Amino acid sequence: MQRRKSAIFFLVLGISLSALAVALNVGWIILNLREVVMMILGIIFFALIITGLILNTIFLIREIRRNEQHDAFLNAVTHELKTPIASIRLYLETLRSRELTPEQRAEFYDIMLKDSDRLLLTVEEVLEASRARTNAELAARERIDISVPIAEAAEAITKRYALGQGDIRITRPAEPLFITGDPAEIETVFLNLFDNAIKYSPEERRVAVRIRSASGGKKVDVIVRDQGIGLDASELKRIFRRFYRVSDKRAKAIKGTGLGLYLVRSIVKKHGGRIRAQSKGEGRGTTMLVRFPAAETK
Repeated sequence: MQRRKSAIFFLVLGISLSALAVALNVGWIILNLREVVMMILGIIFFALIITGLILNTIFLIREIRRNEQHDAFLNAVTHELKTPIASIRLYLETLRSRELTPEQRAEFYDIMLKDSDRLLLTVEEVLEASRARTNAELAARERIDISVPIAEAAEAITKRYALGQGDIRITRPAEPLFITGDPAEIETVFLNLFDNAIKYSPEERRVAVRIRSASGGKKVDVIVRDQGIGLDASELKRIFRRFYRVSDKRAKAIKGTGLGLYLVRSIVKKHGGRIRAQSKGEGRGTTMLVRFPAAETK
Protein backbone atom coordinates (compact mmCIF):
# COMPACT_ATOMS: atom_id res chain seq x y z
CA MET A 1 0.00 0.00 0.00
CA GLN A 2 2.84 2.39 0.91
CA ARG A 3 4.58 1.78 -2.42
CA ARG A 4 1.33 2.30 -4.28
CA LYS A 5 0.91 5.67 -2.57
CA SER A 6 4.48 6.53 -3.55
CA ALA A 7 3.74 5.62 -7.16
CA ILE A 8 0.66 7.84 -7.19
CA PHE A 9 2.66 10.70 -5.60
CA PHE A 10 5.42 10.55 -8.21
CA LEU A 11 2.87 10.20 -11.03
CA VAL A 12 0.99 13.32 -9.86
CA LEU A 13 4.31 15.13 -9.38
CA GLY A 14 5.41 14.28 -12.92
CA ILE A 15 2.10 15.44 -14.41
CA SER A 16 2.20 18.66 -12.39
CA LEU A 17 5.76 19.44 -13.44
CA SER A 18 4.89 18.68 -17.05
CA ALA A 19 1.90 21.05 -16.91
CA LEU A 20 4.05 23.76 -15.31
CA ALA A 21 6.73 23.31 -17.96
CA VAL A 22 4.11 23.60 -20.71
CA ALA A 23 2.68 26.80 -19.19
CA LEU A 24 6.10 28.38 -18.76
CA ASN A 25 7.20 27.45 -22.25
CA VAL A 26 4.02 28.73 -23.92
CA GLY A 27 4.28 31.99 -21.99
CA TRP A 28 7.93 32.35 -22.89
CA ILE A 29 7.17 31.78 -26.60
CA ILE A 30 4.41 34.39 -26.58
CA LEU A 31 6.70 36.98 -25.00
CA ASN A 32 9.59 36.24 -27.37
CA LEU A 33 8.03 35.77 -30.79
CA ARG A 34 10.81 37.79 -32.40
CA GLU A 35 13.53 35.63 -31.02
CA VAL A 36 13.13 32.72 -33.42
CA VAL A 37 16.42 31.03 -32.64
CA MET A 38 15.89 31.24 -28.92
CA MET A 39 12.37 29.94 -29.38
CA ILE A 40 13.63 26.87 -31.21
CA LEU A 41 16.23 26.23 -28.52
CA GLY A 42 13.55 26.67 -25.87
CA ILE A 43 11.34 24.13 -27.58
CA ILE A 44 14.21 21.64 -27.72
CA PHE A 45 15.07 22.12 -24.05
CA PHE A 46 11.39 21.92 -23.17
CA ALA A 47 11.08 18.61 -25.01
CA LEU A 48 14.14 17.28 -23.18
CA ILE A 49 12.71 18.33 -19.80
CA ILE A 50 9.36 16.71 -20.53
CA THR A 51 11.04 13.53 -21.77
CA GLY A 52 13.17 13.38 -18.63
CA LEU A 53 10.18 13.85 -16.36
CA ILE A 54 8.19 11.15 -18.14
CA LEU A 55 11.09 8.67 -18.11
CA ASN A 56 11.74 9.41 -14.44
CA THR A 57 8.10 8.76 -13.54
CA ILE A 58 8.00 5.53 -15.55
CA PHE A 59 11.23 4.35 -13.94
CA LEU A 60 9.96 5.05 -10.42
CA ILE A 61 6.68 3.22 -11.01
CA ARG A 62 8.48 0.21 -12.51
CA GLU A 63 10.89 0.08 -9.59
CA ILE A 64 8.03 0.17 -7.11
CA ARG A 65 6.24 -2.64 -8.92
CA ARG A 66 9.46 -4.66 -9.13
CA ASN A 67 10.04 -4.25 -5.41
CA GLU A 68 6.48 -5.38 -4.72
CA GLN A 69 7.07 -8.49 -6.86
CA HIS A 70 10.34 -9.21 -5.06
CA ASP A 71 8.61 -8.92 -1.69
CA ALA A 72 5.84 -11.27 -2.84
CA PHE A 73 8.47 -13.71 -4.11
CA LEU A 74 10.36 -13.67 -0.80
CA ASN A 75 7.13 -14.24 1.12
CA ALA A 76 6.18 -17.11 -1.17
CA VAL A 77 9.61 -18.77 -0.99
CA THR A 78 9.69 -18.35 2.79
CA HIS A 79 6.32 -20.07 3.04
CA GLU A 80 7.29 -22.83 0.61
CA LEU A 81 10.45 -23.52 2.64
CA LYS A 82 9.07 -23.05 6.14
CA THR A 83 5.89 -25.12 5.79
CA PRO A 84 7.49 -28.49 4.88
CA ILE A 85 10.32 -27.96 7.39
CA ALA A 86 7.81 -27.32 10.18
CA SER A 87 5.81 -30.36 9.12
CA ILE A 88 8.86 -32.65 9.05
CA ARG A 89 9.96 -31.37 12.46
CA LEU A 90 6.51 -32.00 13.94
CA TYR A 91 6.39 -35.59 12.72
CA LEU A 92 9.96 -36.26 13.88
CA GLU A 93 9.14 -34.97 17.37
CA THR A 94 6.04 -37.16 17.41
CA LEU A 95 8.06 -40.21 16.38
CA ARG A 96 10.59 -39.53 19.12
CA SER A 97 8.13 -38.83 21.93
CA ARG A 98 5.37 -41.37 21.30
CA GLU A 99 5.01 -45.08 20.75
CA LEU A 100 3.38 -45.61 17.37
CA THR A 101 2.16 -48.63 15.49
CA PRO A 102 4.09 -49.73 12.38
CA GLU A 103 1.21 -48.47 10.23
CA GLN A 104 1.35 -45.01 11.83
CA ARG A 105 5.12 -44.88 11.42
CA ALA A 106 4.82 -45.79 7.74
CA GLU A 107 2.19 -43.06 7.27
CA PHE A 108 4.45 -40.49 8.98
CA TYR A 109 7.41 -41.51 6.82
CA ASP A 110 5.32 -41.09 3.66
CA ILE A 111 4.22 -37.61 4.74
CA MET A 112 7.78 -36.57 5.57
CA LEU A 113 9.01 -37.84 2.21
CA LYS A 114 6.35 -35.78 0.43
CA ASP A 115 7.33 -32.71 2.46
CA SER A 116 11.01 -33.24 1.65
CA ASP A 117 10.11 -33.58 -2.05
CA ARG A 118 8.23 -30.28 -1.85
CA LEU A 119 11.20 -28.65 -0.16
CA LEU A 120 13.62 -30.00 -2.75
CA LEU A 121 11.34 -28.90 -5.58
CA THR A 122 11.27 -25.31 -4.31
CA VAL A 123 15.05 -25.17 -3.92
CA GLU A 124 15.62 -26.65 -7.38
CA GLU A 125 13.14 -24.21 -8.93
CA VAL A 126 14.94 -21.21 -7.44
CA LEU A 127 18.35 -22.56 -8.51
CA GLU A 128 17.12 -23.32 -12.04
CA ALA A 129 15.63 -19.84 -12.36
CA SER A 130 18.95 -18.35 -11.24
CA ARG A 131 20.84 -20.40 -13.82
CA ALA A 132 18.32 -19.41 -16.49
CA ARG A 133 19.24 -15.72 -16.01
CA THR A 134 22.87 -16.45 -16.89
CA ASN A 135 21.87 -17.66 -20.39
CA ALA A 136 23.94 -20.80 -19.87
CA GLU A 137 24.30 -23.17 -22.80
CA LEU A 138 22.66 -26.56 -22.87
CA ALA A 139 24.31 -29.05 -20.54
CA ALA A 140 23.47 -31.89 -22.92
CA ARG A 141 22.51 -32.18 -26.57
CA GLU A 142 20.76 -35.45 -27.18
CA ARG A 143 18.28 -36.66 -29.72
CA ILE A 144 15.08 -36.97 -27.68
CA ASP A 145 11.80 -38.65 -28.41
CA ILE A 146 9.62 -35.81 -27.09
CA SER A 147 6.98 -38.20 -25.76
CA VAL A 148 9.43 -39.76 -23.26
CA PRO A 149 10.06 -36.73 -20.97
CA ILE A 150 6.38 -35.78 -21.33
CA ALA A 151 5.29 -39.22 -20.12
CA GLU A 152 7.78 -39.11 -17.23
CA ALA A 153 6.55 -35.67 -16.18
CA ALA A 154 2.93 -36.83 -16.37
CA GLU A 155 3.72 -39.85 -14.19
CA ALA A 156 5.48 -37.68 -11.59
CA ILE A 157 2.56 -35.21 -11.40
CA THR A 158 0.05 -38.06 -11.24
CA LYS A 159 1.84 -39.43 -8.17
CA ARG A 160 2.31 -35.98 -6.61
CA TYR A 161 -1.40 -35.17 -6.69
CA ALA A 162 -2.73 -38.75 -6.45
CA LEU A 163 -4.51 -38.42 -9.81
CA GLY A 164 -6.23 -41.15 -11.78
CA GLN A 165 -4.35 -42.70 -14.66
CA GLY A 166 -6.48 -40.90 -17.24
CA ASP A 167 -6.41 -37.46 -15.67
CA ILE A 168 -3.39 -36.47 -17.78
CA ARG A 169 -4.25 -37.77 -21.25
CA ILE A 170 -1.45 -37.78 -23.83
CA THR A 171 -2.22 -38.07 -27.54
CA ARG A 172 0.87 -39.22 -29.42
CA PRO A 173 1.51 -39.16 -33.19
CA ALA A 174 1.76 -42.38 -35.17
CA GLU A 175 5.53 -41.98 -35.48
CA PRO A 176 7.89 -40.69 -32.74
CA LEU A 177 8.87 -37.03 -33.02
CA PHE A 178 12.42 -36.04 -32.05
CA ILE A 179 14.00 -32.81 -30.82
CA THR A 180 17.57 -32.01 -29.74
CA GLY A 181 18.35 -30.92 -26.21
CA ASP A 182 18.70 -31.84 -22.56
CA PRO A 183 16.17 -34.51 -21.49
CA ALA A 184 16.18 -33.36 -17.86
CA GLU A 185 15.39 -29.76 -18.82
CA ILE A 186 12.65 -30.81 -21.22
CA GLU A 187 11.08 -32.86 -18.44
CA THR A 188 11.31 -29.79 -16.17
CA VAL A 189 9.31 -27.82 -18.75
CA PHE A 190 6.42 -30.25 -18.66
CA LEU A 191 6.63 -30.86 -14.92
CA ASN A 192 5.95 -27.16 -14.43
CA LEU A 193 3.23 -27.00 -17.08
CA PHE A 194 1.39 -30.04 -15.71
CA ASP A 195 1.84 -28.85 -12.13
CA ASN A 196 0.29 -25.47 -13.00
CA ALA A 197 -2.51 -27.10 -14.94
CA ILE A 198 -3.48 -29.21 -11.93
CA LYS A 199 -2.97 -26.52 -9.27
CA TYR A 200 -5.11 -24.01 -11.14
CA SER A 201 -7.87 -26.52 -11.89
CA PRO A 202 -9.63 -26.79 -8.52
CA GLU A 203 -12.70 -28.57 -9.88
CA GLU A 204 -11.95 -30.35 -13.17
CA ARG A 205 -8.43 -31.75 -12.66
CA ARG A 206 -7.96 -33.10 -16.16
CA VAL A 207 -5.21 -32.20 -18.59
CA ALA A 208 -5.13 -33.00 -22.30
CA VAL A 209 -1.73 -33.18 -24.00
CA ARG A 210 -1.30 -33.45 -27.75
CA ILE A 211 2.00 -33.99 -29.57
CA ARG A 212 2.08 -33.19 -33.28
CA SER A 213 4.38 -32.35 -36.15
CA ALA A 214 4.18 -28.80 -37.53
CA SER A 215 5.60 -26.62 -40.33
CA GLY A 216 6.07 -29.53 -42.69
CA GLY A 217 8.00 -31.60 -40.17
CA LYS A 218 10.41 -28.79 -39.22
CA LYS A 219 8.76 -28.17 -35.84
CA VAL A 220 7.35 -30.24 -33.00
CA ASP A 221 4.33 -28.87 -31.16
CA VAL A 222 3.14 -29.90 -27.71
CA ILE A 223 -0.28 -28.56 -26.70
CA VAL A 224 -1.23 -28.67 -23.01
CA ARG A 225 -4.88 -27.85 -22.30
CA ASP A 226 -6.53 -27.68 -18.86
CA GLN A 227 -10.02 -26.95 -17.54
CA GLY A 228 -8.88 -24.49 -14.89
CA ILE A 229 -9.55 -20.90 -13.89
CA GLY A 230 -8.40 -19.49 -17.23
CA LEU A 231 -6.66 -16.20 -17.92
CA ASP A 232 -7.63 -12.67 -18.77
CA ALA A 233 -6.29 -11.48 -22.14
CA SER A 234 -4.03 -8.96 -20.39
CA GLU A 235 -2.22 -11.77 -18.52
CA LEU A 236 -1.37 -14.05 -21.44
CA LYS A 237 2.13 -12.58 -21.81
CA ARG A 238 2.70 -11.42 -18.26
CA ILE A 239 2.51 -14.91 -16.77
CA PHE A 240 5.98 -15.69 -18.18
CA ARG A 241 7.65 -12.88 -16.23
CA ARG A 242 9.71 -13.60 -13.13
CA PHE A 243 7.71 -13.54 -9.88
CA TYR A 244 4.41 -12.88 -11.67
CA ARG A 245 1.35 -14.42 -10.02
CA VAL A 246 -2.13 -14.61 -11.53
CA SER A 247 -4.33 -11.86 -10.08
CA ASP A 248 -7.54 -13.91 -10.03
CA LYS A 249 -8.99 -14.07 -6.50
CA ARG A 250 -9.44 -17.84 -6.86
CA ALA A 251 -5.67 -18.18 -7.30
CA LYS A 252 -4.72 -16.31 -4.12
CA ALA A 253 -4.82 -19.47 -2.00
CA ILE A 254 -2.56 -21.35 -4.44
CA LYS A 255 1.02 -21.26 -3.24
CA GLY A 256 4.01 -20.83 -5.51
CA THR A 257 7.14 -18.79 -6.16
CA GLY A 258 6.09 -17.17 -9.44
CA LEU A 259 9.13 -18.73 -11.15
CA GLY A 260 7.62 -21.79 -12.82
CA LEU A 261 6.54 -20.32 -16.15
CA TYR A 262 9.53 -18.00 -16.26
CA LEU A 263 11.71 -21.10 -15.99
CA VAL A 264 9.65 -22.87 -18.66
CA ARG A 265 10.04 -20.02 -21.14
CA SER A 266 13.80 -19.78 -20.43
CA ILE A 267 14.36 -23.48 -21.10
CA VAL A 268 12.18 -23.52 -24.21
CA LYS A 269 13.99 -20.45 -25.57
CA LYS A 270 17.37 -22.06 -24.82
CA HIS A 271 16.27 -25.04 -26.95
CA GLY A 272 15.43 -22.73 -29.85
CA GLY A 273 11.69 -22.95 -29.25
CA ARG A 274 8.91 -20.68 -28.11
CA ILE A 275 5.84 -20.89 -25.90
CA ARG A 276 2.59 -18.97 -25.83
CA ALA A 277 -0.55 -19.09 -23.72
CA GLN A 278 -4.14 -19.03 -24.96
CA SER A 279 -7.37 -18.69 -23.01
CA LYS A 280 -10.95 -17.79 -23.82
CA GLY A 281 -11.27 -15.98 -20.52
CA GLU A 282 -11.66 -16.51 -16.80
CA GLY A 283 -13.14 -19.86 -15.88
CA ARG A 284 -12.62 -21.32 -19.37
CA GLY A 285 -9.28 -23.06 -19.02
CA THR A 286 -5.86 -22.35 -20.46
CA THR A 287 -3.93 -23.80 -23.39
CA MET A 288 -0.13 -23.76 -23.59
CA LEU A 289 1.46 -24.22 -27.00
CA VAL A 290 5.14 -25.22 -26.87
CA ARG A 291 7.02 -25.37 -30.18
CA PHE A 292 10.49 -26.89 -30.58
CA PRO A 293 12.66 -27.22 -33.69
CA ALA A 294 12.56 -30.81 -34.89
CA ALA A 295 15.80 -32.76 -34.72
CA GLU A 296 17.59 -33.33 -37.98
CA THR A 297 16.83 -36.69 -39.54
CA LYS A 298 19.66 -39.20 -39.51
